[in-house]
Amino acid sequence: MNKTAGALILGGNLNGLTIARSLGRQDVPVWVMSPPNIRLASFSRYTRRTLPWPAGDDETQVEYLLEVAARNNLDQWVLFPTSDETAALLSRFHSILSRRFRVSAPTWNVLRWAYDKRLTYRLAADQHVDYPKTFYPLTDADLEGVTCEFPAILKPAVHASINRLTEDKAWRVANHEELLVRYREARDLMPADLILVQEMIPGGGESQFSYAALCSDGKPITSLTARRIRQYPIDFGYSSSFVETLDVPEIVAPSERLLKAIHYTGIVEVEYKFDARNGRYKLLDINPRLWTWSPLGARAGMDFPYLLWKMMQGMPVMERRAPAGVHWVRMSTDIPAAFQEMLRGRLNFFSYLRSLRSPLQFALVAADDPLPGLMDLPVFVFKHIYNTYLNLRKSAASARRYPAKS
Repeated sequence: MNKTAGALILGGNLNGLTIARSLGRQDVPVWVMSPPNIRLASFSRYTRRTLPWPAGDDETQVEYLLEVAARNNLDQWVLFPTSDETAALLSRFHSILSRRFRVSAPTWNVLRWAYDKRLTYRLAADQHVDYPKTFYPLTDADLEGVTCEFPAILKPAVHASINRLTEDKAWRVANHEELLVRYREARDLMPADLILVQEMIPGGGESQFSYAALCSDGKPITSLTARRIRQYPIDFGYSSSFVETLDVPEIVAPSERLLKAIHYTGIVEVEYKFDARNGRYKLLDINPRLWTWSPLGARAGMDFPYLLWKMMQGMPVMERRAPAGVHWVRMSTDIPAAFQEMLRGRLNFFSYLRSLRSPLQFALVAADDPLPGLMDLPVFVFKHIYNTYLNLRKSAASARRYPAKS
């Protein structure tokens, strides 16, 4: 097996760590590019080198990637994104980057259907896949046409910029009055056409399900279905804290229709929420890159990053579906999530302990790579201190540029 072609990971977050461990355990050389506030993957024994990830526009970052490849002879290394933004970057500049690298993200004509939720829901409608009732207001007056039941949510169509709404993932609104107030607040943060109003499907993380797969031209090669048992924060979880593989045939056919329609190639997670009011699974997102709980796949017999690397090298990948009953947990977020669920009377201590039964995959703790697990909390604290410092600098610069009028 030719393992000389390594992997260049864009992002040092938990997804980056997962990719580094997956490939490093197979003796694939791994380098990570990351800003200073996201360095979890750099602590892995499998990360051979960490390079800075530059701020700036897309063209600057693409030029930097090509320069690094030329300077370090990284021809035919596989580029791995770890976020929606880096996936979009690789996708938009796919042809240019492919001169040096193997790009694991799909081309933009494919990825855009997952990146932009407006297109995602149009695709769902075309393929007869259920999704939450969604509205696309452009003005205050358009909010009068919002006819869904309350509470509802405000959410961004894309995550191209970092602001309060994209960081929170969604805002809950209790009535039309609050909707108007929060819509105006969101409009100060991003263009109006990027703000969606959507019905809020009852239930927490236990109502969320996923179909995950490695695909080639829209055909799944390896796949699994899973349930998000717990999430943190528990109401609008930015990420899962406890996930279990489960046989959910109801979401397999809709997911396969969506991926076939756009000829999707690569790894993907398709998220649904079960609506107990009508017994239907409704599409929430299509994630065109690695997802937080993806190490569950390796525990279930399908190591998604390594399988994708193999596919990018032209190596065969066996078709397979994961068994039910395999678990994944991130203890640093699952303990506070479980504590809040207990306070709300939806979980008891002994039920929580029973949920941690084998086979169990930990998100960070690994006997062969212990340092990232030990550094999780310090890295988390540093990230938030660093981000606060940057926000204060931006606010100070803005105040100097636009001084208050007396």
